[in-house]
Amino acid sequence: MDADARIPCRTPAAGRDGATRIPAWKFDLMRAAILDVLGQGDLAFADLKEAVRPRIPKDKLDALGSLGWHVTTVKLELEVRGEIARLPKSGPQQITLGTGSSA
Repeated sequence: MDADARIPCRTPAAGRDGATRIPAWKFDLMRAAILDVLGQGDLAFADLKEAVRPRIPKDKLDALGSLGWHVTTVKLELEVRGEIARLPKSGPQQITLGTGSSA
């Protein structure tokens, strides 16, 4: 893959067109970590960042920038793709693997 390749990350909210384009290595890193975490079971979105942190090597974590921003950005794209889904219940947002996930 091209070292300058970028992945568009969209949001599942209605009326929110456009995308934020992030480097492919960051997207791939976050996607793998998020799917790995959710492969262990459903999780509150509020806990996702800290659940992902130990799955990322320190050198990559240092080069990443804001972990919380990248987790949220990639999580939203994974929702759009159907790889993860929000559980339909009231209260704090809970997420699970989606039907489009290969994890």
